[in-house]
Amino acid sequence: MNNRTSNSWHAIIGSSSIMSLALLGDALLYAVLPAYAEDFGLTLPWVGVMLSANRFVRVFAYGILARLTQTVGVRRMCIVATITATATTAMYGLGQGPAIILFARVLWGLTYAVLVLATLSYAVEYRSRIGIRVGIGQAVQRLGPILALFTGAWLVGEFGPKITFLLLALLTAFSFLIAFKLPTTRGDAIKRESPPALAKPKPIDVIYFLQGYGVDGVFAISITLIFARDASLSDAVMAGSALLAMRHFGEAIAAPLFGWIADRFGARRVFVIATFMMTIGFGLVALGLTILGALIMLIFRGALASLGPAVVTQELALGKNPIGPLARMQAWRDFGAACGPLITGYMLTLLSAEILHAAITAALTVSLIYWLYVSNSKL
Repeated sequence: MNNRTSNSWHAIIGSSSIMSLALLGDALLYAVLPAYAEDFGLTLPWVGVMLSANRFVRVFAYGILARLTQTVGVRRMCIVATITATATTAMYGLGQGPAIILFARVLWGLTYAVLVLATLSYAVEYRSRIGIRVGIGQAVQRLGPILALFTGAWLVGEFGPKITFLLLALLTAFSFLIAFKLPTTRGDAIKRESPPALAKPKPIDVIYFLQGYGVDGVFAISITLIFARDASLSDAVMAGSALLAMRHFGEAIAAPLFGWIADRFGARRVFVIATFMMTIGFGLVALGLTILGALIMLIFRGALASLGPAVVTQELALGKNPIGPLARMQAWRDFGAACGPLITGYMLTLLSAEILHAAITAALTVSLIYWLYVSNSKL
């Protein structure tokens, strides 16, 4: 393995490890905040605001942060992000009331956006084997949330939510040491040509918007309600939580596997198959085959985590900086994930969860056909 390849993998694993540690507090917050709202000085309406605020912030911050990252350098931005990630997790433990927690969520939104751009920048720095590089990075990043979800409940039961978040902040602080050891690569000298965060979406951006809207909105909000029809609320919550945890397992397993497949057989072809299968998953949930549909949907949603960046990068002309298009795609995905929970909560008072899943199925089908039509016309 030559020195350039060694440095490249060092950067990918290092930056992804930073993201993994940074995600500890955020992952646990989604599980803890609704049940322990009073411990944080919040009402239930405020809980919804807190859990979506970070996504809305980063939707509009990606463009600015992409340009800042290109100016300051990926490594320096990672160092700053480790400090802010540690601070936000500590704020969950020390803060009380809407103002402090909201500030922490806004700061976390900016931190997450920086780390997304940094990990993608290192992963796509060289055009060869992009799929497996992004996939391995995604797998490493999911380790933190999986650890937080599986151990967090026990820690909260033993020490309470506040102490638990302070313990996680100490663990997150180790990311600072990793950031200092990141190599300085040509990712620190890329051209300044990133677009505004919510620039006019390309067809692939529409697919990622619908992915975020469908998985993090329609599915995440309605899955427990679907199970609650035939089971007790406690059993429904356990079943829904298990499937939601599959989002992280899906990325940890499917992203590197399908990234490797994409490198061998072409990212575009595998992207079409994965998007089609995710659409089938939504359709099966709409037909009442909830568990089968959810598993298919989440596995192939995990595959798209590596396939999207690979397709975007490979379709660019040689020498053209991919950070701008990647920032745009990620912004539209996060915009969908931010809008999804807010709109779905209202729509469930008018329509069934199955109808909402059917609507996503139809929308994804149309968007995939349109993307194929546009991309084929360019070939």
